[in-house]
Amino acid sequence: MRIRDLLEIGEPRLRLLAGDPDREFTTVHITDLPEPGRYLSGGELVLTGLMWRTGPEDSARFVTALVEAGVAGLGAGQAWLGHVPADLVTACERAGLPLLEVPTEVSFRTLAEQVAPRLTGDVRAALGRHRRLVAAVAEGAGLPELFALTAGELGVTGAVVSAAGEVIVGAPGDPAGLARAYLAAPRLPCPAGGHTLFAVGRGHRAAGWLLACDGDLLDRADLGYELAACVALERSRMEEGRRVERRLAGELLSAALAGADAAELNARFRTCGLDVAEPYAVVSASVPRPGATRGPDPATLGGQVLEELLGREIVAPPGADGALAVVPLRGHDVAALAARLRAGAEILSALPEVRVRLGLSAALTGASALRGGIEEAGHARRLAHARGGGVVTSDEIYTHALLLATVPGDVRRSFARRLLAPLLDYDAGHQSELVRTLDTFLDCAGSWNACAERMHVHVNTVRYRIKRVEELTGRNLSTMADRVDLFLALRAG
Repeated sequence: MRIRDLLEIGEPRLRLLAGDPDREFTTVHITDLPEPGRYLSGGELVLTGLMWRTGPEDSARFVTALVEAGVAGLGAGQAWLGHVPADLVTACERAGLPLLEVPTEVSFRTLAEQVAPRLTGDVRAALGRHRRLVAAVAEGAGLPELFALTAGELGVTGAVVSAAGEVIVGAPGDPAGLARAYLAAPRLPCPAGGHTLFAVGRGHRAAGWLLACDGDLLDRADLGYELAACVALERSRMEEGRRVERRLAGELLSAALAGADAAELNARFRTCGLDVAEPYAVVSASVPRPGATRGPDPATLGGQVLEELLGREIVAPPGADGALAVVPLRGHDVAALAARLRAGAEILSALPEVRVRLGLSAALTGASALRGGIEEAGHARRLAHARGGGVVTSDEIYTHALLLATVPGDVRRSFARRLLAPLLDYDAGHQSELVRTLDTFLDCAGSWNACAERMHVHVNTVRYRIKRVEELTGRNLSTMADRVDLFLALRAG
């Protein structure tokens, strides 16, 4: 059957947007997978609802996959986006692939009826399945309902889990273990713990979701891909609703940093759905990817990861120096919030070359405290960065550790070597314990007896060793300045 034959039927009022109408097709294939080439054998008229498209760059990738598979043409439905994007038309024109516009009111089932004599029962079933799934999305089915419907249509059961180990839908036995397997897998899909794991969407794995299909689906991966595509579709719809929330939260944070008055901040708190009388904490997040040249920047990825770590209960708009989120404590304290974040960050550490940096402010109340909370959270995140990743609370930044964290590593090491080298060399040559004695002496606030008791030596031994420390370093441990220098040298090494 030729594409021209469909155009000449009159109904269902298709329109040719690009390509040769005399191209012949032998069957119809329905897909919304972003890379469907592996499931095409050539000669198909591919029908798609455009659910795979998240940006203009996706069109060229999708069309290239179709051309390489030898398809005869593409029919693009308007129901999802409301139109056929110009970038898809351009991609088809450049590739010489016929492109048909399928109006919103025309279902793929209608098209199936036009070419029914040439369709197999399997293709008709696929068309009907696609129609039911798109109808469910259009009617606003939630993720549990959509997942149950799709699983029933495809005969596949399983669960959806976030990269941080949170169960989105379903009841897997070990969600944390599945998340670690997903993060560590060199390629997906892959088997893990009696499941086959698929990625949901094409975002970064650290902020991603995984589909865990029960059993071994590697020989029927197309079913897993189709189910994952439906879950990704619903996640995209959920994401659309959060964009406005992020914008409002970003405006609140910007106003606080700009020194807005209390009345404006109180109004912005209410606009964001926050109660100014309720305690909250500020969290600053960043996820650097050393050597990466593509994908989200550290602040954007940090915001995405933070939202997932907190079960999408908050929004975390990215800024110039990391993502920021205002997190209502709701009867909990900052320690409980930090524990929750650490648990998720520990799971995410299974992903190579990615280390989450999170900083938490103290518990705050009132809009006027927001600016100070932002600064606290930022300092804590920078300390987490200096430590190579992890979660740092404001309690940890009001110590010498914050000062050391702001000093470049090579400077810290040089400072430590300059002060401690004579002691280290002496200990190495005499099998003595001058460095350990100095550390214990300072930790005991300069108490000879306390130091001797802790080290299980005579007090005169401590006095002798400290005198040798002073001789070798040229420092006087009876003065506070020299004690501070040596203490910092011990911590900076």
